[in-house]
Amino acid sequence: MAGAKAELGAYLEQFPQLSVEPKRVIAEGDVVAVHGHHVDTQGERGRAVLGLFRVRDGKIVEHWGAVQDVPEASAHDGTTF
Repeated sequence: MAGAKAELGAYLEQFPQLSVEPKRVIAEGDVVAVHGHHVDTQGERGRAVLGLFRVRDGKIVEHWGAVQDVPEASAHDGTTF
């Protein structure tokens, strides 16, 4: 986990204007899913991020994720969020 903390610290240092807006949070048992909108730099469309976390004793013990750039236009009537 120490490597992940260092990576996160470096990322936050690289993008000090990072904006993270949770859109949905779903929890069942020891698994939490977070669907959010991440924007590294103001003015960008950003990315849709899905994080799945397994939690034990109040700490994240596993993490999986999927990331997709927010498209300029959608191929359907729905939105990314």
